[in-house]
Amino acid sequence: MTDIALQNDANAAVPADAIRAALDRRSVVLVGMMGVGKSSIGRRLAGRLGIPFVDADAEIEKAAGMSISDIFARHGEADFRSGEARVIARLLEAGPQVLASGGGAFMNETTRATIKSKSVSIWLAAEFEVLMRRIAKRKNERPMLQTDDPAETLRQLITLREPIYAMADLTVRSREVPHEAIVSEIIAALAAYLNVAPAPPPGKDGA
Repeated sequence: MTDIALQNDANAAVPADAIRAALDRRSVVLVGMMGVGKSSIGRRLAGRLGIPFVDADAEIEKAAGMSISDIFARHGEADFRSGEARVIARLLEAGPQVLASGGGAFMNETTRATIKSKSVSIWLAAEFEVLMRRIAKRKNERPMLQTDDPAETLRQLITLREPIYAMADLTVRSREVPHEAIVSEIIAALAAYLNVAPAPPPGKDGA
């Protein structure tokens, strides 16, 4: 795991096509807690890289014909996690893409191994206060937080999950800055991880 915090414009000279070539058929999988911004950041990242964006939760809902909340309510978490593992394994056969995974997906050892073998994984990490502010706006859509004390439940989930998230290939901090800034940091982190050299500045090497 590499934790990289970079300037917003650090990726300015990193060509997207070079990153795509280095990825080959591997995907970029975003992991992390609910509310960290995996979907919104993932869409922007996919646009910058010129590859498809896929939301694992949306694909699970499509496959099941019901919402995530309904799957939890009718079938329980174990059944949801089993279906989630199958969907993610299927999606990762179709790389390269940016895949936003559900908050608990990386906790599954089999799913984690699949992600490791077929992608570059990036943990979008965020402080408790940041997550709580974002989640409060959509708390009814978060089955794991349907408890008497959502804040305490979130703290417990963070404590349980963060050591596993830290197994991701890269870590980038999600915080209260424009999402494009986070995307720029991710691209710079990917370039470094994949050994993609920045393009020479204009006027260099005969340009």
